[in-house]
Amino acid sequence: MSLVELKIEERKIGMLSFVEYIWLDGAKPTQNLRSKTRVLDFQNKRPVLSDLPVWSYDGSSTYQASGSFSDLILKPVHLTNDPIRGEGHYLVLCEVFSPDGSALETNNRAKLREEMQQSPSNEEAWMGFEQEYTLYDSEGKLPFRWPSKGEPPKQGPYYCSVGVDRAWGRNLVEAHAGACVMANLAFYGINAEVMPAQWEFQIGYRGISNESVDPLSISDHLWLARWMLMRIGEEMGISINWTCKPMEGDWNGAGLHTNFSTQAMRNTDSGWEAIGSLLNALSQNHDAHIAEYGAGLDKRLTGLHETCGISEFKAGEHDRGASIRIPAHVTKERCGYIEDRRPGANADPYRISTRILKTLHEIK
Repeated sequence: MSLVELKIEERKIGMLSFVEYIWLDGAKPTQNLRSKTRVLDFQNKRPVLSDLPVWSYDGSSTYQASGSFSDLILKPVHLTNDPIRGEGHYLVLCEVFSPDGSALETNNRAKLREEMQQSPSNEEAWMGFEQEYTLYDSEGKLPFRWPSKGEPPKQGPYYCSVGVDRAWGRNLVEAHAGACVMANLAFYGINAEVMPAQWEFQIGYRGISNESVDPLSISDHLWLARWMLMRIGEEMGISINWTCKPMEGDWNGAGLHTNFSTQAMRNTDSGWEAIGSLLNALSQNHDAHIAEYGAGLDKRLTGLHETCGISEFKAGEHDRGASIRIPAHVTKERCGYIEDRRPGANADPYRISTRILKTLHEIK
């Protein structure tokens, strides 16, 4: 099924546009995405953020307020095309504020903004995310196409696979990839993962001129990509499981591998020294990072299935069993980026980015 076939019948409603307001709730230990739709008149012009009004919602129904004082404010912060409804309609990611104008405690984007304000002007931090996830049936009980009794053949043939007998759910994956590109996200690629019905997409640096890959922009892109995956999944009767260890036993968990660099790390003269300094700082802040890297992480970081143990910190060149992997070409060129393999699939990219920047800014 193509993305065009997935679309709700395109609304030709004159000058009016549907705008989907998207935000994060207060669920614990993992926040969920919420959204609602508003019809706005942009006079047939493409809107900018300042054209979008703030909106309110009932925070007592999203674990963010009491019933006696429930109004919370949605402030639009990232606007893009809506590839599901079609041309002339939009998605807008929002931050959540109290009526007095203060950022809500669950507004982790605001915390990242504050940390980025502390960044030196020459830092030029870049972030990239490799989002693993597992497709489940519509009731969320079993991975997509898994047998109701027993398990599929063991891992081995599924990673980067092709074929109806091993690449399960590609229709949704391809529709989602197309939607992300149409929404102008920094969508890098897709692949089938090690466990059957498990996939990955990447958001980050693509070498495209003038494309922003700063931590705030890329974190926004990841949340919008997550929302679209779940929304398109509705059309196909497939749910998305973001947990760190979706299936017990001899099956890979699901991560959110995080690629990070600064201008100094990418520079051929200073790169290797800057990378070494960051690795040293990361090793000294391991527990603080684990606390920000997703719920249920202990079930994934066992030292098996391409992970390092949760209580251990290890950096390794080319090593997918390390906490931090240094890619082969980075070792060869002595500059580039590192891959933090610790975050779980359900981790908040705002919290990951904030924690990495805090650790970076502690380096003297």
